[in-house]
Amino acid sequence: MSVASAVKDQIQQIGGGFMFSREARAFADSTGVPGFLPGYTRGRGGVLGEVDADVVASAFGFFRPETVRQAWEATASTPAEAAALGYLKVCQDFGRRKLAGFEDAGRLAELLEPVVAAANPIGAPLFAGWRALPRAADAPGLVLQLIQILRELRGGLHLVGVLGSGLTPLQAVLIAGSPLESGPDHARSFGWPEPYEEITAELKGRWMQAESITDDLIAPAFAVLDDKEGEELVTLLDACQAAVFGSR
Repeated sequence: MSVASAVKDQIQQIGGGFMFSREARAFADSTGVPGFLPGYTRGRGGVLGEVDADVVASAFGFFRPETVRQAWEATASTPAEAAALGYLKVCQDFGRRKLAGFEDAGRLAELLEPVVAAANPIGAPLFAGWRALPRAADAPGLVLQLIQILRELRGGLHLVGVLGSGLTPLQAVLIAGSPLESGPDHARSFGWPEPYEEITAELKGRWMQAESITDDLIAPAFAVLDDKEGEELVTLLDACQAAVFGSR
């Protein structure tokens, strides 16, 4: 198993954890628009700038475009740049709270930084935007920030893999779900209306192909690490995941 494949679940779960945190709820409240999705959309997509909602929907990929438009336009009173910096602080502060006692945060950041730097941003606009944001000065905040950046890298490249495998974004959501939701529940969260089509063995095969393509596309970024560093990264991300989700 490649390093990229071995760490994808840790990056997905740690990087997404801050989006459901108390810090994220406070940020969402600051936009003046109730609910999770408006603040999430403006905060995560703010790195794209003051753009039409179609631009945000194209980068988010797996969400129903009409749902993205509604959320983006509802929070238009919060400038995109301010939202991006506010959501960045949410990410960093979540890391500071969860990883305050994680002694290997500094070393983990040292391993993640060259991977982030080596990655090609083509096909991953949210990754490019998040990578350009100012870095946290402290290790716990920086670790969460770098993991989120790599989460956006894989997300962008996975969209490429999904489309290249002949799947629609909705089909991919129905197949994959999330660590917290079944496929149909996840599709509802992303704004897709029912009824949903039956997921066949052929579609599942296409999704596995998309996963393989994603692993291949992201592998060059992790190739900057030697074998020993790659093994260390897997170990430290496992420990980081335990630290993040094993404490309140």
